[in-house]
Amino acid sequence: MFIIVFVTCANSKQADKIAQALIKAKLAACVNLINPINSLFWWQGKVDSSKETLLIVKSRKSLFSQIEKLVRHLHSYDLPEIIALPIVNGSKKYLDWIDDSTR
Repeated sequence: MFIIVFVTCANSKQADKIAQALIKAKLAACVNLINPINSLFWWQGKVDSSKETLLIVKSRKSLFSQIEKLVRHLHSYDLPEIIALPIVNGSKKYLDWIDDSTR
């Protein structure tokens, strides 16, 4: 099974560092960086907002725990967003590429 993992980062420098590490470790076949995004959220009992960079990580479900560990290690947030959604369908060739590009 394949997944898309969303990770928000404090800035593009941090996002690039995490994306590079995921690719080099073969934990992701592809990582898109979207910058900037405007995030609005509850934090410590109040509404907060921030400009962030969003990572969209394409990988395999079996690698999620390793992805989470690497992201937590490199991330500056106390509670980083690391959420995975299943890829329910996709081009066979693209999904094969994800499989071949990850360990």
